[in-house]
Amino acid sequence: MSGKDLLESVKKLREITGVGFKDCKLAIDETGGDLDKAVEFLRKKGIAKASNKMSRTASEGLCLVEEKNGEVSLLEINSETDFVAKNNEFISFCKEVSEINFKNKADLFKINKSIMKNNLAVETNLIDLIAKIGEKITIRRAIFFDSENGENSLYIHGTIEPKIGKIVSIVKTSKDKNKEIGKKIAMHISAMSPMSLEEKDLDKKMINKEMEIIKAELSNSGKQPEIVEKISNGKIKKFISDNTLVNQIWIMDPKKKVSDILKENDIKILDFIRYKVGEGV
Repeated sequence: MSGKDLLESVKKLREITGVGFKDCKLAIDETGGDLDKAVEFLRKKGIAKASNKMSRTASEGLCLVEEKNGEVSLLEINSETDFVAKNNEFISFCKEVSEINFKNKADLFKINKSIMKNNLAVETNLIDLIAKIGEKITIRRAIFFDSENGENSLYIHGTIEPKIGKIVSIVKTSKDKNKEIGKKIAMHISAMSPMSLEEKDLDKKMINKEMEIIKAELSNSGKQPEIVEKISNGKIKKFISDNTLVNQIWIMDPKKKVSDILKENDIKILDFIRYKVGEGV
């Protein structure tokens, strides 16, 4: 790795973790420049803590929804900069593609082949827009919720204009008697970013990796093996609770969990999704 590349990697790692230059340089050296492994290295040393910064990306763009007759579609289109995401031509393109997304029920192949108002295919217009604006633009992902066997509610955070935002959550529930709980659950999902509905839906490899990191951090702090085991079990239970929707603390009443709200309102969560612009890219 060249000196310039090394400095750039250290800079990125500092931005992600908030850790000092010396420790970041050591982590980069020890992991051969792999940022993900460098973050893990620092966490195991107890220098860096898990935080929202670790999932930050440089990708920008928009999340767009369409809603009709109880059905909802969601689409994410990315640009390289927020400047382009605010460009009127980019927004107009995204809005028209969002309408096409709803009609095609989130089938990306069909979306790209669909003809737009100027009689050109979406994929052709995308290439033209990239050439004109000078940035990479991608139609990244899409999802469609039908209205069968449940009711859909949505929440848009960071609204730029109607049906467009930076974070969008959709939740499908059983019959919502008071017509408000579904939207509140969608708001909760936007704020708390659950990974799954219940523990059984979590990726077991991810849980094992988190446990490995927790144990390594505790061991490196000098704690005895039996203490490490006890504290690790407590921490992994909290990790699972924090990342499963039904076990999360309800954002509107910290004395309750989401599961309590579901019981009180005799409602079930059937499915949910949360899109945040650029997350995971």
